[in-house]
Amino acid sequence: MPRPTLPMEGGCRCGQVRLRISAQPILTMACHCTGCQKMSASAFSCSAAIPSNGFEVIAGKPVIGGLHGADAHHYHCPHCKSWMFTKPEGIDWFVNLRPTMLDDVQWFSPFIETYTSEKLPWATTTAVHSYETFPPFETYEGLIREFVAQG
Repeated sequence: MPRPTLPMEGGCRCGQVRLRISAQPILTMACHCTGCQKMSASAFSCSAAIPSNGFEVIAGKPVIGGLHGADAHHYHCPHCKSWMFTKPEGIDWFVNLRPTMLDDVQWFSPFIETYTSEKLPWATTTAVHSYETFPPFETYEGLIREFVAQG
């Protein structure tokens, strides 16, 4: 599975918010849940889990959009409203980046897909693993190890 050449920068649609990654993804995903469908205006959302110490906003100030609850904070550009990344509440060691925010996204391919129970009938991905909801918590360590080993 290809990996991005680091460091790599990216930004929102209008360019007011820019970010940089300096660490390889630990997992890549496509989520088919109806919430992601609505937020991405697509059949699924794409994510790359980036270690927090390898992720930084280098210009602009993203704002919370989408869900405003305690489970996750979805960060958007305040001007163009691009959904840029998500920080799960209570988990500070990674950021779920929308990989299409990066200037080069050709390396991206989802390793797992989640919420296939809500997927649109025609939506398909190249994911190696599929889950009806989220994978059981205890499987993430093995999935991360397998993903990293394929790099």
